[in-house]
Amino acid sequence: MSINLYMDENVPLPVTEGLRRRDVDVLRVQDDGRKGMPDPIILDRAAELQRVVFTQDEDFLAIANRRQQEEVNFAGVIYAHQQSVTVGDSIRDLEIIAKVNEPEDLANCVQYLPL
Repeated sequence: MSINLYMDENVPLPVTEGLRRRDVDVLRVQDDGRKGMPDPIILDRAAELQRVVFTQDEDFLAIANRRQQEEVNFAGVIYAHQQSVTVGDSIRDLEIIAKVNEPEDLANCVQYLPL
């Protein structure tokens, strides 16, 4: 099995397209009809779909941290600062994460890019 990703709405479309060309299962918030929804709802939706959120929104870090402290389960968050990683690096690192990990490897965790 591999990791399925749920792309936050602030992630550039070329990242999603690049991952799809590499056979990574990716669903965008926009394609799920959740554009503009609050971040906690996005995180809950990702867990419901058994997908790990990829985001470049720092607010997700605070939400994930709070959930870790309160022991509230979530499927996982992968975070990359917008100025710290290129589109190509994001695609490469996310492909690696998606293909070598199992869902339980990222459950209740935050992974930072670049690797």
